[in-house]
Amino acid sequence: MDDHRWMGRAVELTHRCPRSETAFAVGAVIVDADGHEIASGWSRDADPYVHAEESALIRAAGDRRLRRATLYSTLEPCSKRSSRPHATCVSLIIAAGIPRVVIAWREPDIFVTCEGIALLTAAGAEVVELPEFAEAAQSANAHLRT
Repeated sequence: MDDHRWMGRAVELTHRCPRSETAFAVGAVIVDADGHEIASGWSRDADPYVHAEESALIRAAGDRRLRRATLYSTLEPCSKRSSRPHATCVSLIIAAGIPRVVIAWREPDIFVTCEGIALLTAAGAEVVELPEFAEAAQSANAHLRT
């Protein structure tokens, strides 16, 4: 896997996100085991409440390659959310059977306390953090810093 290439693509997607004072700008890309993009998404691309990972997973629904895919997300996938409490990104990733998740930074405790990495790991997924992309991923969220 070319983690840096795909995380770079996810970071690019953060700049497409409509700005929000109550949610992060996140980009996500799902890549198959052969290094081909299956789907991508970004925060609020389809509706005002959709998360990036959720959007990409909707586009990839039913694709058999998901069970061997890697999901790249610029932010730790959510384990709690107010808009769709039963459809967290972590639960959607686990349900899709994605075995590997790569993130740029961990979700800060601004809106909720996130346990995405712990829950994904407990479900058997490999989680890789690329801190060298954190600053670029955070740049689309500078207005949320306190």
